[in-house]
Amino acid sequence: MSLKFRFLSPLFILLAGLAVSPSGLHAQGRSEKSENHRVEQDEGPPERVSSNVPEIERIHARAPLWARGKTGVAPQLATSPSGYKPVQVRHAYGFDKITGNGAGQTIAIVDAYGSPSLASDLSTFCTAFGLPQATLAVYYPQGKPAANSGWALETSLDVQWAHAIAPGARIVVVVAKSTSISNLLGAVDYAVKTLGAKQVSMSWGAAEFSTEASYDSHFNKTGVTFFASSGDSGAGVIWPAASPYVVAVGGTTLQLDSTGTAITETGWSGSGGGVSAYYKKPTWQNNWTSAANRSVPDVSYDADPNTGFPVYITNYNGSTGWITVGGTSAGAPQWAAAQALVNATRSTSLSNANNALYTTATIAYADFFDIISGSNGGFFCNPGYDLVTGLGSPNAPALLPALSATK
Repeated sequence: MSLKFRFLSPLFILLAGLAVSPSGLHAQGRSEKSENHRVEQDEGPPERVSSNVPEIERIHARAPLWARGKTGVAPQLATSPSGYKPVQVRHAYGFDKITGNGAGQTIAIVDAYGSPSLASDLSTFCTAFGLPQATLAVYYPQGKPAANSGWALETSLDVQWAHAIAPGARIVVVVAKSTSISNLLGAVDYAVKTLGAKQVSMSWGAAEFSTEASYDSHFNKTGVTFFASSGDSGAGVIWPAASPYVVAVGGTTLQLDSTGTAITETGWSGSGGGVSAYYKKPTWQNNWTSAANRSVPDVSYDADPNTGFPVYITNYNGSTGWITVGGTSAGAPQWAAAQALVNATRSTSLSNANNALYTTATIAYADFFDIISGSNGGFFCNPGYDLVTGLGSPNAPALLPALSATK
């Protein structure tokens, strides 16, 4: 098989604790250090939950989301965006060479709490970057929940950057009333059964639990592909990314020059990855890993907040403006958008794209950018599949046509 690496210069190898800020990147590749913080979220109900309540009600998810700025310091939102522009990210992964825009497809974003200013903030994002205005609909099948700034930022990231990659696709946001797995899965079901979404983004997860496989019926759907973030705490496996019916998206540090051309792409130190404690290895991973159980992630995408994505948000902890964010939660909606570009060219949409992704990689590994350097604290990147970045990041001009042609 042929390989396509993100070639490394020793000057840009990511070291533990050191990342590169996109605001400090120039054509020559200059960099500066920056501190980041995990975005605070409501991870569960304040009341005590009885042990008699079903497990699915007791487990709560969080979104793997980071923002640029020091921990414990309220971020100062900016009046103008910083971080990578959509045109740069589209060029880095080759989406600017794809002729379609996802028209006719529906991308579902499933998050908790949502954001009351989602539509107006998306409009501001589109205007700032010269994108067409989006077709957006927001649903609250469980009732409107209370506001939550952390999840509002997550939802805004998901919507704005899914639109940046597939600007012709319709975006539906299905809001769960809390972070309980039960409510989030209810929102997933609504997105698929009621709204007909064929690609679903789930930028959230929780630690694996012994009965997780019993909930796979929510993802084993004909003609639908689910994408989930692999986590942002380094080595380790979370669910639903662990499910073999879900494409798990890991994280990279993507360094670009001013034109959006990749200088290097390395494994992000926060990228979740490892071997599931409960799922056996699916057959499509047989040629890629010697582990007996399911390996995570499957693919990867830029996730480092220092090489992150600008998001516009209203009333984020009392402030309005631009903030630069990262985390593997940034990759799930953009992979879902890539899937919309694929399905828009097919007569029938793909079911669980994992089989197609691994088959395509076996035939032509150059369809991916293989990430060969970096670590998540427990595992290292290496040529081929690894437990930091999976198969790698998308080489869209090669990968998307191959997926379009998959039987």
